[in-house]
Amino acid sequence: MARLVVVSNRVGIPDRGARPGGLEVAIRPALKRHGGLWFGWSGRVADEDVPQTVRIEAQDNITYATVDLAKDDYQEFYNGFANRVLWPILHYRLDLAEFTRRDLGGYVRVNQYFASHLEKLLRPDDVIWVHDYHLMPLAKALRDRGHHNKIGFFIHIPFPPPEIITALPNHDQLIPALCHYDLVGFQTEVDAANFSRYIANECGLPWATGNSFHFGNRIVRIGTFPVGVETEAFARLARRAVETRFVREVLDSLSGRAMIIGVDRLDYSKGIGLRLKAFERLLTDHPPRRGAVTYLQITPRSRSEIKEYSEMERHISETVGHINGRYGEPSWTPIRYVNKPYSRPALAGLFRSSRAALVTPLRDGMNLVAKEYVAAQDPEDPGVLILSRFAGAAVECATALLVNPYDAEAVGNAIDQALSMPLVERQGRHSEMIKVLTENDIKFWGERFMETLRHPGKVTGAAA
Repeated sequence: MARLVVVSNRVGIPDRGARPGGLEVAIRPALKRHGGLWFGWSGRVADEDVPQTVRIEAQDNITYATVDLAKDDYQEFYNGFANRVLWPILHYRLDLAEFTRRDLGGYVRVNQYFASHLEKLLRPDDVIWVHDYHLMPLAKALRDRGHHNKIGFFIHIPFPPPEIITALPNHDQLIPALCHYDLVGFQTEVDAANFSRYIANECGLPWATGNSFHFGNRIVRIGTFPVGVETEAFARLARRAVETRFVREVLDSLSGRAMIIGVDRLDYSKGIGLRLKAFERLLTDHPPRRGAVTYLQITPRSRSEIKEYSEMERHISETVGHINGRYGEPSWTPIRYVNKPYSRPALAGLFRSSRAALVTPLRDGMNLVAKEYVAAQDPEDPGVLILSRFAGAAVECATALLVNPYDAEAVGNAIDQALSMPLVERQGRHSEMIKVLTENDIKFWGERFMETLRHPGKVTGAAA
């Protein structure tokens, strides 16, 4: 069988002490099962000239190949175009995009830099799987160098409609670069349909079928592949984790109060500020909840060097202080706000011990926290997932309490509903979700994508 080559902005080399991110959790099962090469940025930024070498490290049956970035490349490619332009626009936030042609140049330059190092490692029959918005032009860079490998692309975050994506400066150069892939995959059918509309409206390329189009002498296919979680494995982890000292101490500190949990990276797309306002509405509109429920919000800092993120962190801290100051008592703090990451076992135990989870992003490609919370629950006495209808996970978690995160009153009422929901209803809602998540376990996700890439006639769930 042809070797699998995964390419992503960051490479998830294990045993580095940090909790694996969503992309790493999604990719690793496919690589562990088949072996192969994982190529990308090392995370190191060189102050001077970058060594023109690739670091090679092998663990189990996976080879990790990483390169460093120069300081200017990091600033223009990562902090600049990827996080100040693509991230906000792809999350429907045109108002936050800060475009400069210098940053666009850095973005294209780093993709060329990746291609120049990756091609030295490629074999003619390798199947290449490129991940996420950082590397949209990578296939074109490889094609321009004469590589004819099967190359697939999967975007983990949303893809907005043409009415938004065309506001991206130079979109007519950047988005059509995706046509150099053989398969372009999305989290939801809405995202795939948005890309299809862009291809039809802006590129005018002829369609081969309802889910593929002609580009030169090749056919490019579009598919939907919602990322899952290790459903059964996470459930086992949660059952063990509730017995750990860490989780027991947290529960003991609640003094019998119900716990609501939120776990999000610090990012404006997660809607944390509006969520806090919704919890405040719960305390305002439902006085019996005061002193009876504690909201634990775990929010590791991210991208602190970007001004918008540091300002958001200050605003959220101020909001937490305001709510705790207004409603708190010497014996009860309404919100516990923590800015550090926790291990998967710790989070699994906390999920299982929480009466409800607040997962209310303003826009999210999928959101694996929602799925992990469902997987962690005791089916005999499950908690309730309160989920934004704008998260990709809402498609599979249809029996969660789906909410509009912009409506603080409605979210506050949903929290009250979750806390008072009868056991039979909680069991029924959870049963429906866990069935879907088990059928779409992460171990099947990579297989479906790779099977579709290798055998184009088997595209499933594709958008027209």
